[in-house]
Amino acid sequence: MRLLTRLLEPKTVAHAHCDLPCGVYDPAQARIEAESVKAIAEKYQQNTDHDYRTRCLIIKEQRAELVKHHLWVLWTDYFKPPHFEKYPNLNQLFNDPAVADQLLGKIEEISKIFWETKQA
Repeated sequence: MRLLTRLLEPKTVAHAHCDLPCGVYDPAQARIEAESVKAIAEKYQQNTDHDYRTRCLIIKEQRAELVKHHLWVLWTDYFKPPHFEKYPNLNQLFNDPAVADQLLGKIEEISKIFWETKQA
C-alpha cells in the first residue's frame, strides 16, 4: 500500500494566488454591466409608459445581478489575504451600497488594484 501511495503522490505542488489560471479575471465585466444598469435607470426616468418601465426594471435587475456576480468572483476567487492587507479599503469597496455612479467609481478603483496586482 505504501508503494501505491508513493506512486500516486503528486511530484510537484503548485501554488496559485487565484482559483483559476491568471488571465481569466477582469473587472471590465462588472463595469460594463454597471454602465448598463445606469443607462437603463436613465431610460426609466425618461419614460412614463408603465409597460416600458416594467421592462426597464426587469432588465436592470438582471444586469445588476451580473454586476454582483462579477464582483463576487473577483472578491472570492481572485483577491486573497495579501491583497486585503495591502489595500485595507478593498472589503469596503465591495460592500458599500452605492448608486450607479458611485458603483462605477468603485469598480474603477478595483480595476486599478486588480491590474496593479497582476504586475506583481
